[in-house]
Amino acid sequence: MTNSNTNTAKKKINKSDILSTLRRQIITMELRPGAALDEAELCAKLEISRTPLREILILLSSEGYIQIRENRGTFVASMDYHTIRRLFQTAPMIYSAISRLAAENATSQQVDELAKHQSRFSKAMESQSIESMIYYNDCFHHYIGIIADNAFLMPSLKRLLIDHARIGNTFWNNTRAEQAEEMRQASKDHDQLIAAIADHDVETAVEITKMHWHASKGNINKYIMPDSIVEADDSKMG
Repeated sequence: MTNSNTNTAKKKINKSDILSTLRRQIITMELRPGAALDEAELCAKLEISRTPLREILILLSSEGYIQIRENRGTFVASMDYHTIRRLFQTAPMIYSAISRLAAENATSQQVDELAKHQSRFSKAMESQSIESMIYYNDCFHHYIGIIADNAFLMPSLKRLLIDHARIGNTFWNNTRAEQAEEMRQASKDHDQLIAAIADHDVETAVEITKMHWHASKGNINKYIMPDSIVEADDSKMG
């Protein structure tokens, strides 16, 4: 076998790894909202051919990470006033429903796995790595969706988490005196949510989720939202 063939054999394309890489780059804003994605450039960077790359891009588009515009190209999903407004309107309902189902359905193995995601988030927080913290926070909440195991809610959760994570890049990257305490409280919320899910305590899980969202919404209000926005009524949660 020639060196060229040997190298080709060694470089086995792992679509799952490439998907994870692109998802992470989008939610951590390494790939900015609205940015054009050049297929040739991505192929070279990711060491992948056009056909599997296009399959990956189609999947990312179906999940809401990117937008494929006919005759115009492929772009990272945009994030504007209307996107954030819809997040405010929808997030509390979806997050609460997901937590409720997770508390009803969780197995001990799933609780253990959720705790591992929380451990990664906690370590990222301690190391003050904002990018890692945002990524592992996203993983934590995504896994709660897996535990909830609802084919109707999961697509909505995935879409919410994309923009929630990207907005998080804005307010967590602002240096503030109260930021360290807010991070610690977010981690405590995670620990309490794990405990409620482990105990199948549905009402406590939902209540913690409400408080967790309320804190996040407060940060969004401070650093993202114009004063004129009409916020969703928290009474819709439940």
